[in-house]
Amino acid sequence: MNASVSKVRNGSGSAPRARGATLRTRGGLSVRVDVRAALTGLLLAAVALTMSVVLIGTGDFSIAPGDVVRTLFGGGTPIEHFIVNEVRLPRVLVGLLVGAALGLAGALFQSVSRNPLGSPDVVGFGQGSAAGALTVVVLFKGGPNQVAVGAVVGGLLTGLGVYALAWRRGVHGYRLVLVGIGASSTLTAVNGYLLTQAHQEDAARAMVWLTGSLNGRDWAQVWPLACACAVLVPLVLGHARGLRMLEMGDDSAYALGVRVERTRLVLVLSAVLLTAVATSAAGPVAFVALVAPQLARRLTRATGPNLVPAALMGAALLITADWSAQRLFGADQLPVGVVTGVLGGCYLLGLLITERRAGRI
Repeated sequence: MNASVSKVRNGSGSAPRARGATLRTRGGLSVRVDVRAALTGLLLAAVALTMSVVLIGTGDFSIAPGDVVRTLFGGGTPIEHFIVNEVRLPRVLVGLLVGAALGLAGALFQSVSRNPLGSPDVVGFGQGSAAGALTVVVLFKGGPNQVAVGAVVGGLLTGLGVYALAWRRGVHGYRLVLVGIGASSTLTAVNGYLLTQAHQEDAARAMVWLTGSLNGRDWAQVWPLACACAVLVPLVLGHARGLRMLEMGDDSAYALGVRVERTRLVLVLSAVLLTAVATSAAGPVAFVALVAPQLARRLTRATGPNLVPAALMGAALLITADWSAQRLFGADQLPVGVVTGVLGGCYLLGLLITERRAGRI
């Protein structure tokens, strides 16, 4: 799942190690597989699926995990079939896809910028999507579909703008982060202004959306998100080798035959689109894109971007946070963004303290 033998420093500052098993095909092709990363990915997938079953069974009408599984495979009573397949399953699928998209986008930004703080939350792409959605809500009184389109357009325009402003004979990672932080501050002010101009009803609806929530999600959000992930995830994984070379620096990547600027542009645009479609489906869920890649890297202890573990960690993290929002705080409608914001804020403070002690900031 993760192959890496290159001498690259990872985001936590530890030196890379070449680990894993080598698989050989009949044609003589050898592939090195990091066993720990593969096992970590399987564990995260199991956690995500288990928590999905638990979450589907959670609510005013509780359903045992065994009954949930039986209903998903065609059994169960008519009322269980309706609750599981029509009411709760779409919400869980949106949570899994949004978490995976944000985790993957965060891993891409952190690898491209070679900075553990490189994340859609930090560099303004989430705020850009929020600005696009708010513009539709406040100025055009748009419905859910129009809000989703506005979020995608806003995120894409923000990504292109940040990339263009960060360009100076190429895009340096720290310059991308700094420009993104400036864009984030500006867009946060724009979003605040739009909220002050909204009618009370529109402002209340916008505030719930801005918090990030899976409440009320149905199949209308599942299919566009699934189609976007089906296109973007293979595209990103197909550029995984180039991304791993970029982590060693532009000069090394050029020497290894990587088309640096083209690869970086494709990956940044893919990450922007993943963030935008995730935001359009669930709102700007905070800190998943920042935390998931770092946690995945610490679990795998592998060099490189850890794309698949980061996506699985994002899915498991968001589903677990949504379950926590429903069960641990006694409020069925508590937005999941509240939980991820608290956890992510604590993690960010810890990361900043660690980076300061290491002398990197």
